[in-house]
Amino acid sequence: MAVEVYLSEEKIKTRIKELGAQITKEYAGEEIHIVCVLNGAFMFMADLVREIKLPVILDFISASSYGDETVSSGELKIKMDLASDVAGKHVLLVEDIVDTGLTMKVLRKNIEERGAKSVKLASFLFKPARLEHETHIDYLGFEIEDHFVIGYGLDFAGRYRELPYIGIYSPDQD
Repeated sequence: MAVEVYLSEEKIKTRIKELGAQITKEYAGEEIHIVCVLNGAFMFMADLVREIKLPVILDFISASSYGDETVSSGELKIKMDLASDVAGKHVLLVEDIVDTGLTMKVLRKNIEERGAKSVKLASFLFKPARLEHETHIDYLGFEIEDHFVIGYGLDFAGRYRELPYIGIYSPDQD
C-alpha cells in the first residue's frame, strides 16, 4: 500500500513540542484536566502530554459523527463518557481533527455545562473548507486542505491509525 505523505513524522514532532511549550506557558502554575477525544486523538494526546511540563489529569470521551464513512453524518453520538468530574477544573479538550466543527460544538457545551472552570481546545488538524459550526481552536497543530487524511491516530474504517505521519487516503489503497 502506498500512501501519499501529507505531514511528515518530523514535522509533527516539531509542532507538538511547540504546542506543549505554549500550553505550559499559558497554564503556568495550574493543573490541567486533559480530555482526549477517542479514538483519533490518542496519539496526539500522548505526545502532547509528554511536552506539557505541568501536572495533568487524563480522561477520555468517545464521540463520532463518521462511523465507517468519509463524510460526517451530521449527528454526534457519545459512545463513552468521562470517568471523572470536571467541575472547577481547567479542561483542555484534545481532538484529532476539526472539520465540520460539530463534535467540538457539542463537547465544549457539554463540558461547560458540567461546571468546568475553563474549556480550551487543542486540535491536531483543522480543515476550514468543511467548517459548518463555528469553533475556536486555542492550540492548533496544522491547518490542512480538504483531503480525507489518515495516520497518526486518524483512520478510515478503523485502519491506518498506526502510521507515524499524516497521509492522504485514496479509496484505491484498499
